[in-house]
Amino acid sequence: MVLSGGSTPKSLYALMATPAWRDKFDWPHIHLFWEDERFVPPDHPDSNYAMVKRELLSKVSIPDSNVHRVIAEKGKPEEVAAAYEQTIRRESQSLKMVSSSNDIPRLDVLLLGLGTNGHTASLFPHTSVLHEKKRLFAACYVDEVKMYRLTMTVPLLNNSRNTFFFLAGAEKAEVVKEVLHGPRKPEDLPAQLIEPTDGSLVWMMDKPAARLVT
Repeated sequence: MVLSGGSTPKSLYALMATPAWRDKFDWPHIHLFWEDERFVPPDHPDSNYAMVKRELLSKVSIPDSNVHRVIAEKGKPEEVAAAYEQTIRRESQSLKMVSSSNDIPRLDVLLLGLGTNGHTASLFPHTSVLHEKKRLFAACYVDEVKMYRLTMTVPLLNNSRNTFFFLAGAEKAEVVKEVLHGPRKPEDLPAQLIEPTDGSLVWMMDKPAARLVT
C-alpha cells in the first residue's frame, strides 16, 4: 500500500486507527510505502511520514520492518531518491511485486491526492520529473513551493493494480473538472499522466469536490 500526504488522507488514516477499524487489517502482512516525501527530517511538521506515524502507525500493530519510509535526512536529495528506489526494488523482489512483463514493481494499492494546481504525488506542473522514464523515484526542486520534493515517477505510479484519487473540498471542483473533462495538457495538469497500464483507477471525492463532474 502506497500512502499519500495531505488533509483528506490524514482523516482516512485516523479512521483506520480507530478501534472499530484497526483490527480489520492484517497488519503483519501489510507493507507501507510513500508515494512522495518532502526533503525534511522524519520529525519535521512538513513530513508526510510524521503525519502518518502520528495518525496511524503509533496506534496499530504493524511491524517496523513493514514500514518503508523515505529516509530524507541522509544525503542530498538525489542520493535520498536513489536509495529509496533501491528500497522499492529490493522489497518488491522480496514481496514478489515485480510485473512479469517488465521490471517495474507492481503496487497493490496506491492512494493519490490532487492539488488545486493539478499536481499529484510530487509531480508538479512544468517540472523535469514529469518526463522521467527510467527512474522509479526521483528528486526535483519545485520552485512553486521553494523546496525539494521526492516522488515516485509516472512509470511506477502507473503500474499499480488499484489506484485511488482521494480528495475533498469545494476548492478542488474546478481542477477535478479540468483533469477529467478538459483538454489534455499534462504539463499544466500532471494528474492527467496517471493512466494505469493494467489496473483500476477510481476517483473518490465528496459532493463539493465533484459538483462540476458530469
